[in-house]
Amino acid sequence: MPNTYSQIYIQIVFAVKGRQNLIGQRHREELHKYISGIVQNRGHKMLSIFCMPDHTHLLVGLKPSIAISDLARDIKAGSSNFINGRKWIKGKFNWQEGFGAFSYSKSQIDDVIKYILNQEEHHQKKTFREEYIDFLKKFAIEYDEQYLFEWIG
Repeated sequence: MPNTYSQIYIQIVFAVKGRQNLIGQRHREELHKYISGIVQNRGHKMLSIFCMPDHTHLLVGLKPSIAISDLARDIKAGSSNFINGRKWIKGKFNWQEGFGAFSYSKSQIDDVIKYILNQEEHHQKKTFREEYIDFLKKFAIEYDEQYLFEWIG
């Protein structure tokens, strides 16, 4: 019986609602494991993840059986429920609507993993807004500034 074979590597980036710094360092590892579980339970491979206080990057080996938007929705909904269930913050935690999805070739994977794992150092030099707009430009994605994430000044 024929099978489906693919090699799809996607970096997914999304932000905390209101770009608040709500993901504490003390909870980061537990959140990484939880999000990794969501990805793996849907049949994909988690290659790298790093949650900054106000946004998250992950690199996934994507199976073609699910749309990227469905996976991002499942990750964001599941991790929001997880954070709220743990009562890590006062009030209700939510991710912002939308996400970025950027594709890579197999030869780029090691560099992307290093980039994701080096987020804390990287953001000492560049804001999330600068980083995200750089991604859009690098990947030649047309965008309208008013429909990007809500930015904090």
